[in-house]
Amino acid sequence: MRIPPGFRQEAIQTSLGRMAYYSLDPDSPLDPPANAETLVFIHGLGGGSSAYEWSKVYPAFASRYRILAPDLIGWGRSEHPQRDYNPDDYITMIGDFLSATCEGPVTVVASSLTAAFTIRTAIAHPDRFKSLILTNPTGLSDFGNSYNNTFFAQIVKTPIIDRLFYGLGVATPGGIRSFLEQRQFADPKRIYEEIIEAYLESAQQENADYAALAFVRGDCCFDLARYLPELRVPTAMLWGKKSQFVNFEVGRRLADLNPQAVQAFEVLEDVGLTPHLELPAVTISLIETFLSKLSPNPPREPQSAFSASSGSEST
Repeated sequence: MRIPPGFRQEAIQTSLGRMAYYSLDPDSPLDPPANAETLVFIHGLGGGSSAYEWSKVYPAFASRYRILAPDLIGWGRSEHPQRDYNPDDYITMIGDFLSATCEGPVTVVASSLTAAFTIRTAIAHPDRFKSLILTNPTGLSDFGNSYNNTFFAQIVKTPIIDRLFYGLGVATPGGIRSFLEQRQFADPKRIYEEIIEAYLESAQQENADYAALAFVRGDCCFDLARYLPELRVPTAMLWGKKSQFVNFEVGRRLADLNPQAVQAFEVLEDVGLTPHLELPAVTISLIETFLSKLSPNPPREPQSAFSASSGSEST
């Protein structure tokens, strides 16, 4: 879990345990305005996930925004309670974190399953959110296509086998590389040693297997399509076209459920689940564009926020 230069680790106490997060060091040469808006970057779930996932992106905004990047409970340097994690736990985590660290509505940038939890948090507490910028937001059981029914999820539900799977197949350098190559990245050549080391450090934290296995078993999955029509917060979605978890066409269907809220939908070619790690410069540019385009008075139809010439496929 590498911390970018100029940032420091802090922590708050939540109802589920101590949550670590990363913010700009007061001694950093970067000097955002005293009244700078807050940007919160929240990582997705998977073997070894942590706030490192966004570490190549959020420093680009630190001279103009107050940056917060938490490690969710059970991940990274946060507390790892032994519990059976479920969607309500993550919705509570996100709500607790925003309540403890932010005054007024903020923009949250989140990825994959955590992005879906963030949508549900925004539905429950719309006053805490100014806008959402989400990469591959999915409940992993959208439109009734449940991840829980997959053969892999059923195998990992078996006691003892689940711990063996984690210890031998996830929390090792080879296991991390395999997960990144097969599940997160479209191009394995974009994976370098620092990424593997950061994910491995998180995966090898004591009791890290509890949150990770809950994710792999499908305990945290839900049908996002049931909730997305209730969203009222201005939202942009960015999808990697080669995501191995959910096809980008599912993303289009989700966006079409609520064109009033989902104001932008972008598809990046030759990118997987984490465009912010594969193509951080492109992701930074898209976030910049989304920040300027998202409006509290959305149009009737989703609008493209980035031209096709950038290498993205637009609606």
